Amino acid sequence: MGQPVRDYLLTLCVTAAVTYLLTGPVRKFAIAIGAMPAIRARDVHREPTPRLGGIAMFGGLCAGLIVADHLLNLNGVFELSNEPRALLSGAALIWLIGVLDDKFEIDALIKLGGQMIAAAVMVIQGLTILWLPIPGVGTVALTQWQGTLLTVALVVITINAVNFVDGLDGLAAGMVCIASAAFFLYTYRLWYGYGIEAAAPATLFAAILMGMCLGFLPHNMHPARIFMGDSGSMLIGLVLAAGAISVTGQVDPDLMKLFEGGEREATHAMLPVFIPLLLPLTIIAIPAADLVLAIVRRTWNGQSPFAADRGHLHHRLLEIGHSHSRSVLIMYFWSALIAFGAVGYSVHSASLWIVLVIVGLSAVGLVLLLMPRFTPRAPRWAESFVPPRYRRRRRVGSEGEAEDTLYGQHGPEGSQMVSPEPERAPVSVGVSGVNGATAIGPRSRFTDRDRADSPR
Repeated sequence: MGQPVRDYLLTLCVTAAVTYLLTGPVRKFAIAIGAMPAIRARDVHREPTPRLGGIAMFGGLCAGLIVADHLLNLNGVFELSNEPRALLSGAALIWLIGVLDDKFEIDALIKLGGQMIAAAVMVIQGLTILWLPIPGVGTVALTQWQGTLLTVALVVITINAVNFVDGLDGLAAGMVCIASAAFFLYTYRLWYGYGIEAAAPATLFAAILMGMCLGFLPHNMHPARIFMGDSGSMLIGLVLAAGAISVTGQVDPDLMKLFEGGEREATHAMLPVFIPLLLPLTIIAIPAADLVLAIVRRTWNGQSPFAADRGHLHHRLLEIGHSHSRSVLIMYFWSALIAFGAVGYSVHSASLWIVLVIVGLSAVGLVLLLMPRFTPRAPRWAESFVPPRYRRRRRVGSEGEAEDTLYGQHGPEGSQMVSPEPERAPVSVGVSGVNGATAIGPRSRFTDRDRADSPR
């Protein structure tokens, strides 16, 4: 095979284009069939918004696989491996369950059973963990039952972790896109850098997953016009888990020829072998941490682990004063730092500067968390290029003198604010609109709505 960078880019672009173009008709279809649930206590949007965005994402997945099958450098993945067919089978099943849940709100235990069945379908078709590289032990072969149980567990955990962070506009799609980009860099290096053909399916899965998320994000960014729903969140979670399973349990570490040289050189060279154990965890580190904290919190409060609440990490960011957009960007930042930090360390594990950069960026992230109400001031020449909340507006005093203040701030008594454009009136929660805008008007901190009124 030649260097397939252009083929991967074409596959990504086709997947993103199909997902983007399908999302508009899917939104109209969701509105027509009434797939617009009422506002729940844990929701942060202010209007009923259509779901079923996973239909468009599944269309993008199918388009990406079809295009890759007809490309010169990628069709060998379908000839030498059954993993793409296994992924499509499991994805179709989990997508169907998600569509039914978006429309009819099926029970959480039924969804859990469907997730396990979808994972089992992939295992039956060969997408399973065969061995594990264990530090200090070497490559450990797994029995059929051990590989099946580990594969099903990884799929279920990843699906639910992604589903748990799907609480803000653009959050889940953006975090998974960042994770798949880091995963693509790692798996492409294994394939093209080390010549390991077994890493090709995982590389293809990561490229297609990036396209699915990028195509859906323009419709899902705040204020979202459509939500991906469980049909989308469970789908991208399964694709992410499939890539991790493929590269973790299918790539033989002995093929990397890393055991030459002295003991210290071999220790550093073995890091790319151990990274597959850690990279899937770093990719879903933020969602997994949210999942574990939610289970502990609900169990501690005497609730069911499946009971919905407003204690997720993104809810906490909103409560301490961060805006919707800033909360999403902060989650993006931490996801990128963990995922790309792990990939960078696997390439140059002996470089101290990588560790220093990660520590420095972590300090920046902590500073951002401690300044939730900081609003940057845009210079006058850039006011037409920034959102209205970053613009200055004139304050007319009692004596008729005009002063400048930051747009969105309140002046003293007796002064009048002159804004450059009229403010939008807040929308009542009870209004049943169909334009899909969310969080319009002043944000409520939901002090009187701590519990959810319906399970997720």
